[in-house]
Amino acid sequence: MTRRAAPGLPERSFLLYGLGVTNLAVARSLLAHERDVVVADDGTPESATTAAAELGVPVRNRPDRRALEDLVATVDAVIPAPGLPEHHPVFAEARRFAKPVLGEFDVAAAWDDRPLLAVTGTNGKTTVTMLVAAMLERSGVPCAAVGNLETPLVAAIEDPRPEAFVVEASSFRLARSRWFAPRVGTWLNFAEDHLDVHTSVEEYRRAKARIWADQGPDDTAVLNAEDPVVAAAAPSGPDAPRLVRFGLAEQVSGVPTDLHLRGDRLVGPDGDELGRVGELWSRLPHDVSNALAAAATALAGGATPDGVRAALRSFEGLSHRVELVAEVDGVRWYDDSKATAPHATLAAVRGFDSVVLIAGGRNKGLDLGVLGEVASRIRAVVAIGEAASEVREALAGRPSQTADSMEEAVAAAAAIARPGDVVLLSPACASFDWYGSYVERGRDFVANVHRQLGLDAAAGHGRGTA
Repeated sequence: MTRRAAPGLPERSFLLYGLGVTNLAVARSLLAHERDVVVADDGTPESATTAAAELGVPVRNRPDRRALEDLVATVDAVIPAPGLPEHHPVFAEARRFAKPVLGEFDVAAAWDDRPLLAVTGTNGKTTVTMLVAAMLERSGVPCAAVGNLETPLVAAIEDPRPEAFVVEASSFRLARSRWFAPRVGTWLNFAEDHLDVHTSVEEYRRAKARIWADQGPDDTAVLNAEDPVVAAAAPSGPDAPRLVRFGLAEQVSGVPTDLHLRGDRLVGPDGDELGRVGELWSRLPHDVSNALAAAATALAGGATPDGVRAALRSFEGLSHRVELVAEVDGVRWYDDSKATAPHATLAAVRGFDSVVLIAGGRNKGLDLGVLGEVASRIRAVVAIGEAASEVREALAGRPSQTADSMEEAVAAAAAIARPGDVVLLSPACASFDWYGSYVERGRDFVANVHRQLGLDAAAGHGRGTA
């Protein structure tokens, strides 16, 4: 596994397909470096069209096959938007005309060589990314959290302040990059997801594995030793990066983990205590694992043990991720709207003993039947959205009903719940049947919980530990 040098951008002209936040940032970067840009989109929002016009970039809306052929044939490379499905015709045209397909990371690497700490995984990426950034800052290392967040990497490199970037590396971005060599590359976990974008589970796995593909012996690969898919992909050989393993257990299959739990203590590579479970924002097993992953990543990237400890004590978690929003009459209400795939819902439900589950939405082509794995912890189900029937089928042995709105779902859950229960919105599906985002869905859930329980927002809403 010999590390290749960043190839730069020898290409002079680019077709950007899809005009969202990331490709607008890519367009600005390319234009600033005197490259030629043309944009195509299957339905560009008016605001994006206006922004492109301000940049002086032509936009072709919904090009037919002949127009797409002409666009691809006349540029040097294609840069798809991160979430553009792999079956989109632009990929076939790029192959036919032998035009390279690039990603945001390639553009950023052409202009900036500050170290990257990259985090990928099916679940937990944002939490770990933000926590790593906090650990570096607490250690005196100026950094920025970027990538699959509000700020793309290609935009963040314009800021001279950061000494390093912590990158949330989605499978979409990794799959489209021809070269990506983070100083630290962390793979958290793997489960079936995003089959609405990737052509198969194997292609999704290959995309995730690219986190380590271009690393060399001076880099570090951080892996979850307790995830069999991640562990099996560990790089090896004389030119492989240094391996750092984390897990809740001190050994996995006879191999020691570098960061793990010892009793209720989070223990680092030198045996030092980095924190205690009771001090974390959440005691759920997947969040404890996230804390270990973040510590491993940050320490490998230059954080100090004191900085790690300080960040773990002060980190409050992120909204819509198993977030306690109310507790009334012995019933706790949690917003886990970010759980847009079954794997995330499984992790959330496993943190509780008696759950009234609100689940459903727009399925991303995934098998919701796996929800049956936690049926023993689910006392009742309120199914919502397009996938309501799939949710009820997956949990056929539990009492269930369908709600046609979030207001109905919350009212139904309130009628079912009894002291000791957790009412958990953890949809296992995307939000786009009813909402514009998982954030909008979570906010609607919280608002309805407050109304249902007769709480004002300040009294009923607050972070809590699970």
